Amino acid sequence: MKSQDIVVLLKLISLQDQELVKGTDQLRSESIGGDPYSVRNLEDLLGISKTEIAQSIKRSVTSGIARKDNSKNEPRPNRKNLFGFITNGLRFVFPAKIGPMQRGIPTAFAAPMLTPLLISGGTYNYVWPFAKGREMGQEVEPLFKSVPDAALKDERLYEYLALVDAIRLGNQREAGLASDHLKARIMSK
Repeated sequence: MKSQDIVVLLKLISLQDQELVKGTDQLRSESIGGDPYSVRNLEDLLGISKTEIAQSIKRSVTSGIARKDNSKNEPRPNRKNLFGFITNGLRFVFPAKIGPMQRGIPTAFAAPMLTPLLISGGTYNYVWPFAKGREMGQEVEPLFKSVPDAALKDERLYEYLALVDAIRLGNQREAGLASDHLKARIMSK
């Protein structure tokens, strides 16, 4: 597995969630070529090349974290397996790398949608480095270089990625709280 595989899988979950809210027809009309799950559309939304997305989906299917929907030929994340991997293995396979103070986009519990969940004890906020970012904080290397742009295009994906960073960065209490919140978000569908 590669770190961008998690980004691709979380985007697929975000698309599935949007499909439930907006409806299939509206989601298809907003997508490049009319197929929200196409590698071409995912490339546009995530900033990851079509080749990398295709290889990512192949790796995820091989590992059992995703499957191909035979009727629609669309990749479908196995939410239970993905959640298990994120909560139990991600911090060991893709540990968070902390850097110096930087301007960027808030992540982990500093992300706007997560700030009500946990009050900081005076530590610095964490940010993904981003030239157009307005917040200062300690740099956290994102799972993939295009994560800041992709997160700004999709609030639900942003929340999922911020929760993943909270799990990667947090102590036991913080990681547990983030895991519970992520479980409520991705396992309820």
